Amino acid sequence: MRSKIEGAPAFAYVHVELDPGESFFAESDAMASMDPALEMKAVMSGGFVSALVRWVFGGESLFVNKFTNGTSRPLRLTIVQATPGDIKEIPLKGALCVQQGAYLASTPGLTLGVKWAGLASFLAREGLFKLFVHGEGKLFLGAYGGLLFKDVKTPFLVDSGHLVAYEPGIQLKVQLAGGIFSSMFGGEGVVARLEGQGKVALQTRSLEGLRDYMNPKLY
Repeated sequence: MRSKIEGAPAFAYVHVELDPGESFFAESDAMASMDPALEMKAVMSGGFVSALVRWVFGGESLFVNKFTNGTSRPLRLTIVQATPGDIKEIPLKGALCVQQGAYLASTPGLTLGVKWAGLASFLAREGLFKLFVHGEGKLFLGAYGGLLFKDVKTPFLVDSGHLVAYEPGIQLKVQLAGGIFSSMFGGEGVVARLEGQGKVALQTRSLEGLRDYMNPKLY
């Protein structure tokens, strides 16, 4: 399997070339174009129970699409994300907690599940459950805006909507961005406090910010 990301960082998309016998998984509705000889099949990654929990509590699609090359020649597939922004390919060996909507695609060897994120994550407007990707393979993450990576070793604050993914060694807590007055009237309010050690992925824009910007202009 060979992949090439183009159009980054504003309007990224991924060309995937599958050799005979290879398969590739992508989020529902991520396919932009494909060779007609590719076989596409909707599957439940991790089984029925895991897929159902991911759909009900994690806000993810119930099915992912599995693309398989059953021919004797290489075939191409192009995938995109719903929002404008960057896409990164991550070689994963282990596990990663992924925010809702950030998972785009993956290679066989990676399994999608759901992990309880806790009340702190909910209060930080990051959701009660996280998509939990584990195994060994290549993971494709999408972001609204640019996609940045940071090694966290000391406590780190992240505004709601900018956290894309983090390693299991990171714990989420909540706190006010500043004092009570500054947090209430400075527009930041409650933020996520990341503690522990590991890598995190951040996006430079947030859909909540876009919503708050657009709503007054629609009426």
